[in-house]
Amino acid sequence: YFILLITTVSLFSCSKDNGSAEITPPRDYATQYATDLNDIEEYLKNYYIEDVSPDVDTKITKIPAGGTQPSIWSYKDNTSFPKLLSRDVKLHDITYKLYYLVLREGVGESPTNTDDVLAAYKGEYLSRTKVAEVENLGATFFERSDNPQTFFSLPSTIVGWGESFPEFKTGTYSSNADGTVSYNNYGSGVLFIPSGLGYYNSGSASIPAYAPLVFSVKLYEIRRVDSDGDGIPNYLEDLDGDGYMRIMPTGVINPDDTDGDGIPNFLDTDDDGDGVSTKKEITDAAGKIIPFASIPSCDGNTTDPARVKKHLDKSCQ
Repeated sequence: YFILLITTVSLFSCSKDNGSAEITPPRDYATQYATDLNDIEEYLKNYYIEDVSPDVDTKITKIPAGGTQPSIWSYKDNTSFPKLLSRDVKLHDITYKLYYLVLREGVGESPTNTDDVLAAYKGEYLSRTKVAEVENLGATFFERSDNPQTFFSLPSTIVGWGESFPEFKTGTYSSNADGTVSYNNYGSGVLFIPSGLGYYNSGSASIPAYAPLVFSVKLYEIRRVDSDGDGIPNYLEDLDGDGYMRIMPTGVINPDDTDGDGIPNFLDTDDDGDGVSTKKEITDAAGKIIPFASIPSCDGNTTDPARVKKHLDKSCQ
């Protein structure tokens, strides 16, 4: 009886505690974005990069009082490197302005937002602190990877990465006698990511909720992905060639959706909606997939991916 009494009291106690627990709803995206944008632009206008060489460890420091160092903001829309650029990203029913600083574009290929990347990076988050009643906006380090050994799948990372990396290109690399690899001429820069394109209200490890992120990145290599397994890599199903492919809201025309069924081609096993899978359409009589470059196009030109896609999609007319 005593054990039963204790158990009953415990159950009622737990039930009472759980019932009284308050769950804080996420902040409004538009309101939080306005705060993030203000913080990011303030940071860009009051901090500078000590050495803008694309091959060194990027170090960002606050401009001291009376200092003459060029702010990151001073590189905005430069025609030469370094250049601070931005692009609009529509998400959460608002339009984010995503700033990214290009120290070097790179000389190789650009990934799409659906590919895998091998990238070195250093991550920091922005926050405000008070010292002697003086508020200061600064960046706090949380993680870095100088010698990456594994690829990151861009669709599996934060949105800000997938929306930024297609703006950079890979470089060249060579093998050393000790088994290491040296990378050169790779794309290098800094990403300034609002929390809505980062971890937002969940945070991550030591990163607090609602923290804008700053990533210094170097794009070493990319790995092409075929998400729907139809034999055609995603980047060749990017019909408008902008490097970005998405599932669009109902009623919005998707430039990367040939048959207009709401499924972008990189996820659609039957791109043209004719009832025959794309993979079957590019498989020869022996059951082997015909290399994309060998598939005939509408006019017989096999070097133009756009014309080859028209052949596959039965849209030569």
